[in-house]
Amino acid sequence: MFEEYSGYRQAVRLSLWFAVWLSLGLLFQQVLLLLLIGALILLGYHYRHLSRLAHWLWKDRRLTPPHGSGSWEPIFNGIYRLQGKNRRRRSQLARLLSRFREGAEALPDAAVVLGPEGEIAWCNKLAELHLGIHWPKDSGQRIDNLIRLPKFSKYLHSKCYDDPIEITSSASSSWLLEVRIMAYGDNQKLLLARDVTRLRQLEQMRRDFVANVSHELKTPLTVLQGYLEMMAMMPNIDGKQVQAMSDQTERMKSLVEQLLTLSKIEVGTQVDPSMRVGMSGLLLQLKEEASALSDGRHNITFEVDEELDIGGDELQIRSACANLIQNAIHYSPQGSSIRVRWFKYGDVARFEVDDSGDGIALEHIPRLTERFYRVDRARSRQTGGSGLGLAIVKHALSHHNSELEIHSKLGEGSTFGFSIPANLIASSKRERA
Repeated sequence: MFEEYSGYRQAVRLSLWFAVWLSLGLLFQQVLLLLLIGALILLGYHYRHLSRLAHWLWKDRRLTPPHGSGSWEPIFNGIYRLQGKNRRRRSQLARLLSRFREGAEALPDAAVVLGPEGEIAWCNKLAELHLGIHWPKDSGQRIDNLIRLPKFSKYLHSKCYDDPIEITSSASSSWLLEVRIMAYGDNQKLLLARDVTRLRQLEQMRRDFVANVSHELKTPLTVLQGYLEMMAMMPNIDGKQVQAMSDQTERMKSLVEQLLTLSKIEVGTQVDPSMRVGMSGLLLQLKEEASALSDGRHNITFEVDEELDIGGDELQIRSACANLIQNAIHYSPQGSSIRVRWFKYGDVARFEVDDSGDGIALEHIPRLTERFYRVDRARSRQTGGSGLGLAIVKHALSHHNSELEIHSKLGEGSTFGFSIPANLIASSKRERA
């Protein structure tokens, strides 16, 4: 055990030291002289130990301190103990840093730690591969000097990192990277880049497959429908069986049409806001279609602001509105009310479809826009539902900077709606005149 430093023992030693020299001074009648000699000897003693301490700290490579005497022994031991603690802390930090680096290297993403000005503080090996960073040669370099893409520079300096962006890799133009930045600490940033090339290729293959298969199915379905119509006119054919086959063929044809519509909307880009969509005329057509589909089974009302038009893709907006209205008709009981509204709400244009049907349980709402997802499959088969309508709505609205909003309570009905932002609202007819 190391002896701890004690101020009390040091005071006792000093008192005894000077008591001896005082006694000698009284004995030889030279008190001041002998006290001065004692003080000089004590000063030399401490200076010698200070020199040994300085030599050990600055020049000596040994870990063990020099041997000290008196009050210097616990001081040397205390410094040695403190150095041991620091060495252990450094070892712990080194192990922690090593584990962090091993964990970062095991990430499936390229990771780059950025400083306040976007300078590179550290990166893993995938960052070297995907982003073309040379570590540690590029340490301290600004990341936007190495990734010279306007889209990336705008994202880096926007300080709004809610959504990731997709860029081509600096190392290879055939790689597509999904880049996300996360801010943390004192203006530090963590950049993560994931290779999504294969994922995007698979998505494109899926879209192409669905589009091609759907297109190829149209011809045989049309032929089948034609022969069924001919069979229905024959006298010796069971009309119920032919009608059942015709209904299923029509349902399959409708499914193919919806798949083709979804494929077209998926591959579409952002809409041209200069293309005007006359909402009053469009909703008038949808009103007539809704009346024919309901066939008097529902009380359907339309409230339309005839002066409110928007810019965008008319086919996509029509698909979104039509699917919401048709769903309300299909899933509302006979005699219930359906209200369709198109109106100005603050700075946005608002479309809503209210029904008084059975409502939808809360756990189903987040998945309603998934392809082929249906709350009640048995009822969907009865109504002819395909599970694609809301998926079409979702993709059509995403091209118009909007999203589907669903509010529903079991037993009370549902409200499906969306808002068109102010930048896509066209000038009124009066303003154009």
